[in-house]
Amino acid sequence: MAVGFAQWGNDLYTGRRSYDIVGHRRAFYLASAILVLISGFLLVKPGLNPGIEFRGGSEFVVSGIEGERDQQLAIDTVLAVASQESPEVTNLGGDSLRIQVAELTDAELKEVASALQAAFDVSQDEITTQFVGPTWGADVSSKAISGIVVFLVFVSVVMTAYFRNWRMALAALIALIHDLVITVGLYAGVGWEVTPATVIGFLTILGYSIYDTVVVFDKVRENTADTLDQTRFTYAEKANLAVNQTLVRSINTSVVALLPVSAILFVGAFILGAGTLRDIALALFVGMLVGAYSSIFLATPLEVSLREREPRIKAHTAKVLASRVPGAEGEAVAAASTVRAVGQLRAGAHQGQAAQPKRRKRSR
Repeated sequence: MAVGFAQWGNDLYTGRRSYDIVGHRRAFYLASAILVLISGFLLVKPGLNPGIEFRGGSEFVVSGIEGERDQQLAIDTVLAVASQESPEVTNLGGDSLRIQVAELTDAELKEVASALQAAFDVSQDEITTQFVGPTWGADVSSKAISGIVVFLVFVSVVMTAYFRNWRMALAALIALIHDLVITVGLYAGVGWEVTPATVIGFLTILGYSIYDTVVVFDKVRENTADTLDQTRFTYAEKANLAVNQTLVRSINTSVVALLPVSAILFVGAFILGAGTLRDIALALFVGMLVGAYSSIFLATPLEVSLREREPRIKAHTAKVLASRVPGAEGEAVAAASTVRAVGQLRAGAHQGQAAQPKRRKRSR
């Protein structure tokens, strides 16, 4: 199996085997558009579920619970004190519960803490409370958005300067936005809380995605440097070869990166119930998967679509494709020769008529 995979990768690199990824780019555009539309719908309904760090509120953590952690008991206990609230309860670790509600007064905080202590039969030291004001939550939200915007702008500037080609920068930027929208949309569909760890995960997957895209674009630039100096391959075909040559590397990198993230996601979500591990692992898992897809099937096809709008590339592509038509060049040469021959014959006929002397009529 290893030998077969290695041979497959070698065939892709040498061009003996090739997948026409760039040639079928419209299908990948359609698939990406559908995923983005579904993600956009999920962002509207049900929408993101911001954590307490973003919306503000009060949080209680009950530790040292023996036996089964009854989430409904926690909800009923909070509602008995503050009936207007809608508590959100999640498991933490192996013996803890986290209860989050909207902003409570100091008296309500103490009353809820005492009620939880009695309901779960734990000591006072095992009940911790935390209050997050709405101002701090709004500040975290604005900084998160600013961080993503600054990252995208910085990526555009650096890639334009590195590749000296704004089309590659634009294609990479579109691929990044594509990855971010799909990751955030799926996160909204799952319904997990958006925490600062989630935002860190979003920024991390953007960095991973741009890294993979830069590697592919570097090979594209290397392969297409002499495109206009030859008439055997089009720009799209040379770019497609670059994608095939980096395909094995992209698959290996993605699998190696996804394995530990999958372990963190599984352990954090199903074994430990740790919110921080679960939040960042889901964002990383989805983002890496989508980022690997976009770097192979979206970024380079987009760059090719933009480059083929250039007059030089368009003319070169037409020239290469025309030369592949059977007999096209021969017929063109023959037609040109025929036109020249007919012209020469006509010119010779006119010259002969002009050189012949005029005959005089003889009188009988």
